[in-house]
Amino acid sequence: MAKAVKMADIAKVMGVSTVTVSKALSDQKGVSEELRMKIKRKAEEMGYKTATALYRERLGLHASYTIGVIVSDRFLDKYESFYWRMYQEVATAAVHKGCFTMLEVLQTEDEESLVMPKLLHEKKAEGLIIIGRLRQDYLDRLMKLVDIPIIFLDFADKNGTHDAVISNSYLGMYVMTNYLFAMGHRDIGFVGSVFVTDSITDRYFGYVKSLCEHGMEVDKNWVLHDRNPQTGRSDVGFAWKLPAKMPTAFVCNNDVAAAMLVNKLEQEGYRIPQDISVAGYDNYQPPGLCDVRITTYEVDMQEMAKQTIKKMIRKISGQPYQQGVTIVNGRIVYKDSVKAHQS
Repeated sequence: MAKAVKMADIAKVMGVSTVTVSKALSDQKGVSEELRMKIKRKAEEMGYKTATALYRERLGLHASYTIGVIVSDRFLDKYESFYWRMYQEVATAAVHKGCFTMLEVLQTEDEESLVMPKLLHEKKAEGLIIIGRLRQDYLDRLMKLVDIPIIFLDFADKNGTHDAVISNSYLGMYVMTNYLFAMGHRDIGFVGSVFVTDSITDRYFGYVKSLCEHGMEVDKNWVLHDRNPQTGRSDVGFAWKLPAKMPTAFVCNNDVAAAMLVNKLEQEGYRIPQDISVAGYDNYQPPGLCDVRITTYEVDMQEMAKQTIKKMIRKISGQPYQQGVTIVNGRIVYKDSVKAHQS
């Protein structure tokens, strides 16, 4: 086994002190730029590795990369913290692989004006993860300008040509709606502004598929908005409009919408789940938003984050990897908001 090159070895070859070599390699003051570059070139030629790099090799860790993460501010509303939790999972997965993340929250006005992220201008990131769909014109411009690997997280482009990691929203909502049918419900509504995000759209069509297979038609009066269709934002002040004739159950595109619906229904005198059952999605119910534990379909954010970081490391390092869209399945988590319906 070859002996590790030390700073003293470089100093001896260069005819300088070990202190000078240390300052040059760590970019400290006290060394001219010309000498600094000579020492760095010689260190590279001799195969010098830092103590940290040697330690990482012994542990079998990957090279350390800095990965930029972008998420729109419209996904980070007071109660819209699902994507904040998603970022935390990404950051944790990156650390476990010896990498680091830099988060930039994209302001709505910058997205509309096609202002590119600051972390790209500063060229600090070696790869880029985009959490949640951005405007198509913004994405198109970004893809033309960026020369580093990009992965979409929780959305995919229309043609499936770019690398992405998504949850199986279509199947998940199909399974959840089937569960409500199995519990005896026939009149089932859907809560979600259908075309605001890809995931809501996919969940809506999973709901529709289940209805069709059970011989039911979509009642437009039972498809409720949960946010402003123009801004894509949802908040507690959203003006919920309940139908005149109520279904016996609702499936909601996320747990925030489910919790706010529960509150609205209780304000109108309905009991959950005795009068109306409510099912959510994501398995992320912000504390204090409602007093009912919501039955939900869990998105496996941890696995999505692991797959994203794994794919990103392979892209950056030029290793073979699974190209295209990676789909991660979830599961139903049974809680207190759904009750069997007696016809």
